[in-house]
Amino acid sequence: MTVIVVMGVAGSGKTTVGTMLAERLGVEYGEADTFHPPANIAKMDAGIPLTDADRTPWLRTVAEWTSAHDPGGGVVSCSALKRRYRDVLRAAAGIWFLHLHGGRDVIAGRISARAGHFMPVSLLDSQFADLEPLSADEEGMMLEVAEAPQRIVDIAAQAFTSYLGGAR
Repeated sequence: MTVIVVMGVAGSGKTTVGTMLAERLGVEYGEADTFHPPANIAKMDAGIPLTDADRTPWLRTVAEWTSAHDPGGGVVSCSALKRRYRDVLRAAAGIWFLHLHGGRDVIAGRISARAGHFMPVSLLDSQFADLEPLSADEEGMMLEVAEAPQRIVDIAAQAFTSYLGGAR
């Protein structure tokens, strides 16, 4: 089985959808936010965007998690905004991406409404600026966050199951 990376900007629903999808598929869920070193969390909490240098050790930790769950399968949420970040993950394991996509206003509203998270809405524009859509050679799909989480999970689970049926 391949590992699913639920990707997208902050507030797109990665944790909600990832948790539900892992439960549906009967695999372990990993929350990439918990893999951030304290310095990264402090920067984001202060409203300072992470640099590629900040993200590199974090991405390696996420990649180690995916590698440990391939071929058994797993679901991990990870922003994976840039192609080169996703390449780090793809080098470690078989990956299928679920890109949760939505408009800035919808996602900003979600971030503003959540409590206790280190990611402020002030960093959302930097996330959208960094976001690179999936390329044709990256396995996965993009779904709109305006759909109900259960509907997203239903669509993604069906697409993933179909993908596995035709996968190597």
